[in-house]
Amino acid sequence: MNWKVLFAYSVTILLWGSAFPAIKFGLQSYSPEHLAALRLFIGAIGLVVFAVVRKIRLPDVKDVPVILLLGFLGFTVYHTALSFGENSVSAGESSLIVSITPIFSAILATLFLKERFPKIGWLGSIIAFLGVAMISFGKGDSLTMLPLGALWILTAALGESFYFVFQSKYLKKYGFLPFTVYTIIAGAVCMLFFSPGLAGEVLRASASSTYAVLYLGLFPTLIPYFALAYITSKVGASEATSSLYLTPAIALIISWVWLGEIPTLLSLAGGTLTLIGVSLSSLKVNKVQDMTTDRRKGYTDL
Repeated sequence: MNWKVLFAYSVTILLWGSAFPAIKFGLQSYSPEHLAALRLFIGAIGLVVFAVVRKIRLPDVKDVPVILLLGFLGFTVYHTALSFGENSVSAGESSLIVSITPIFSAILATLFLKERFPKIGWLGSIIAFLGVAMISFGKGDSLTMLPLGALWILTAALGESFYFVFQSKYLKKYGFLPFTVYTIIAGAVCMLFFSPGLAGEVLRASASSTYAVLYLGLFPTLIPYFALAYITSKVGASEATSSLYLTPAIALIISWVWLGEIPTLLSLAGGTLTLIGVSLSSLKVNKVQDMTTDRRKGYTDL
């Protein structure tokens, strides 16, 4: 890896780690669907301005349906499901469950892109899902976390995984910057379904919660996707998402400092098991050194 890839990884992990406590804070004044919609609307407005200034060309008409679908999966589904999930799951625990994304991505890449997923990867997947089960069904000594919250978050991870894996062809065609702009705006368009009642909720919300949503819209909603799209263009879909198991560590620290959330021993044990499983699933066996050469053609440096 060169320094640009390492820097992109660092930015992605830090900003996404901060998103989980920011969502939890925003939910103090906003409903899950309105929080998700507002953060995407804010992000889309910023991107429209950016696209005009940079004179980013419009996508081909034939690609618009796929762009809308990927925007729906990667942004509408992910952000909405995550916001609903954090209604009953703490920010730190949410980040631990979302860390299952690399496994979903690796499985999808294996099934559809013919990327290799070794036996140790399947073993890691089983271990990771056992860890998610520990987080989902136990909190302290009682069953107080609603499993439905964990299912919402797993749905978010699955939607995001589809986006990461199936963007590869279009990254090669358009470049990571224009395509990420297209899909975030597409996700915001799909969010128009939740626009009724949003203006009234903004007026009633506390200033601090609104600032948290503004932060979500301008930073974690935008920058990490550019960074991760760049990483994917360099190292491939499954490997690009493999490092995201570091995100929960940042999320847990920020949640502790900002929200006062102290993870229970059972949650930490389940999270540790999940991260062990994810790290095992990302191991490569008999790696071919030039496996990403074709992926690198046609991309612009970050």
